[in-house]
Amino acid sequence: MRGPYRKRMIWQPPRIKNFKPGGTPRRVLKSLVLTVDEYEAVRLADYLGLEHQEAAERMGISRPTFTRLIERARHKVANALVEGMELIIEGGNVDFINTICHCKDCGEKSVQPFEKETEQCPDCGSENVENVARQYLERGRRRGGR
Repeated sequence: MRGPYRKRMIWQPPRIKNFKPGGTPRRVLKSLVLTVDEYEAVRLADYLGLEHQEAAERMGISRPTFTRLIERARHKVANALVEGMELIIEGGNVDFINTICHCKDCGEKSVQPFEKETEQCPDCGSENVENVARQYLERGRRRGGR
């Protein structure tokens, strides 16, 4: 019997939540969910060019688990590109190392450690600041998480 899934460590939340083909209304598109951990696997292996072992260590998972994760992510991305589907990034069993804090008043975005709660915007002093990583964690509980 399999034990509980280990949470995957994610450097910071994705800056973009979805991609869709241009010129096609969203209402007529099929969508595909890429989990945050699959997104991180693509970022580490394909964007940063890390070997599977190093990428797995950064995520806190085994190399075979990382290999399965990146294969699943690549298949989803290819499917979305070829079939013209919307790709939505959400869900997954993850913990964040950093977050992006976004001020809703001045638009300033800053990267900060996840555990450090930001109460005010460092640029304008507004208290209307959202923690982007928390949004992904809340979505993950509803859809796409294990």
